[in-house]
Amino acid sequence: MTEHNAAQDDLSVKTLFSFNDQVVLVTGGATGLGEMAAQAFVQNGAHVLIASRKESELKKTSERLGKLGPGKCEYIVADLKDKKGCLDLCEQVKSRVDRLTVLINNTGATWGADYYDFPESGWDKLMSLNVKSIFYTTVGLEPLLLKGASPDTPSRVINIASMAGITTVDVTTGEGGGLSTPGTGTFSYGPSKAACIHLTKMQASKLAPKNITVNVICPGVFPSRMTSYGLSTFKDALVAGQPTGRIGKPSDFGGLVLFLGSKGSAHITGNAIEIDGGATLSGWAARSKM
Repeated sequence: MTEHNAAQDDLSVKTLFSFNDQVVLVTGGATGLGEMAAQAFVQNGAHVLIASRKESELKKTSERLGKLGPGKCEYIVADLKDKKGCLDLCEQVKSRVDRLTVLINNTGATWGADYYDFPESGWDKLMSLNVKSIFYTTVGLEPLLLKGASPDTPSRVINIASMAGITTVDVTTGEGGGLSTPGTGTFSYGPSKAACIHLTKMQASKLAPKNITVNVICPGVFPSRMTSYGLSTFKDALVAGQPTGRIGKPSDFGGLVLFLGSKGSAHITGNAIEIDGGATLSGWAARSKM
């Protein structure tokens, strides 16, 4: 085994954080966090594919990002509601590119309803999109992720979960997440995101020997379609729970996905990275209510 020291390696930013040779797929890439991730890679020279259900949104986003450059963006219409949809996406990706360096599994959904009248479909849809799609998409794209991967330059899988998969706040209030109206709750959302986190650790163990790293990002409150209701109705309460005094913004998320896709993070796998402004780990929310 060859040992390296600082004198042997180039630790410059242009080496550690170069994305010109990256080929990236972002599911759910037309809006919200997925769009932020796609923009970060395009603006740093990568070839990015975005996928989701609505072609009108995909077209609008891909055109906007293409104009930003210097990388390029194209889109694939896909519905990851079941195994077939996931494998169909994988086949479309294989017809477009011959390798993949970064897979960002961002497709997801939420569901709010009364605890005592919560529909079974509210569980089935979320477990399918938030968990099962990650599994089948990653399995289906493994051949592309293996192309050119090595211990020093592994391919990356970045799953997107949520702080809802870690915290156990009361989801029936606006302050408890802001994803549904008061009196209802997102009872299947948190468990599905917790499953995403656990699946990430299992995938990391399975794929590390194949030179594929797998990490999961757990965002707190960021502007997106999923949080639009909460931000429009309970923004003050949501911001009050942030010790930083603000919610997340595109540069916060974009910077993190770039790091996880860079040479600088090649030895990181199986991690759940919380990006919520310290709202959970700092204990700020608990103190502010005393």
